[in-house]
Amino acid sequence: MPDITFILPHWIYWGGIAAVPVFFMLASRRAPARAFSPGLSLPIAYFFWAISGFMGIHRLYLKSWGAAVFIALFVGVIFCNHEARLTRNEHSIAKNEVFNIAYDLKRAQEDDLPAEAIARLQRGWEAGAVREQELSARLENWRRASSVIALVVLCLLVAEAFLMPSAVRRARARLAGNAPDSRSSSPAKDAAAPRPVDGGGFVRAVSRINSLTGEFATYWTVIAVFVFYYEVIARYIFNSPTIWAHESMFLLFGMQYMLAGGFCLRENAHVRVDVIYMHLSVRARAMADLATSVFFFIFTVSLLATGWIFFSDSFAMRQVSFTEWEIPYWPIKFALPLGGALIVLQGIAHVLQNIAVLRGGENHGH
Repeated sequence: MPDITFILPHWIYWGGIAAVPVFFMLASRRAPARAFSPGLSLPIAYFFWAISGFMGIHRLYLKSWGAAVFIALFVGVIFCNHEARLTRNEHSIAKNEVFNIAYDLKRAQEDDLPAEAIARLQRGWEAGAVREQELSARLENWRRASSVIALVVLCLLVAEAFLMPSAVRRARARLAGNAPDSRSSSPAKDAAAPRPVDGGGFVRAVSRINSLTGEFATYWTVIAVFVFYYEVIARYIFNSPTIWAHESMFLLFGMQYMLAGGFCLRENAHVRVDVIYMHLSVRARAMADLATSVFFFIFTVSLLATGWIFFSDSFAMRQVSFTEWEIPYWPIKFALPLGGALIVLQGIAHVLQNIAVLRGGENHGH
């Protein structure tokens, strides 16, 4: 397989993490609202066929055992490429040894060394040449095997393109009996779910900001899927691992972790010990939240302050990563104070909501 070389430019990285979430957010708002219909989609099946059909992902989506064929062939390609890489290393070593022996043999003949020494070098050169030829043939066999398997996969994918509609219909018929019964939901139970306290315009504004920020950061996961997909293909198919995939996504997840903190707090999604809390009344919960908010603000304000120090120091020195990719660190460290500020604002909104509960403005908790 040929090698590929591509280093992600910094402007594409920053532009991608800014534009991709905006695109999906706008697309989701323009899409017509439709009731969720469980089942298999032919366009999605073709999508998986196009981007990862060689691994059988489209067959996994259809819950078909045919995926095992593609997976086996894909493993075969990886195995052949692995053996070819090892054989290429051995061939390179053997070729270098033959070159060195040939040089020593030439010098020995020029210096008129004893015939026994020249004969020993001659035998070593001949054995090395035979070894080099064997490794060269083995390398060619592994490459040929990899190409043959890849050709088989390509032929199967072409056939799958025509068989996909019927495969989706069969999968739908097979899974029809396993669809959940929509009558099992309980409207009364849904109606009894607690509703959030309004708390005023500030609370609504903060809630909206954190909602948009959380949605924005969520779509970064889509970018990570495609980047790691590219890394796997480049590493195991083309023997060309990248120097930027792991680092770029490591930093992206760090920013996502910080920016989504306010959204998680808005949704009460953070882990907490609520063995006693869950049995309290609405007003008692509000009082407990207000009492413990002191510790919350100590931590979050400290996070905001120290995060700003980290960012300002990084910005002042125009800090970059110590890897060959050399991505600037100060935009990434800006996520520390920004995320801290969003959490602090959401914490203030929760305090206002709890105060509204204690004032009796709403009978439902949050």
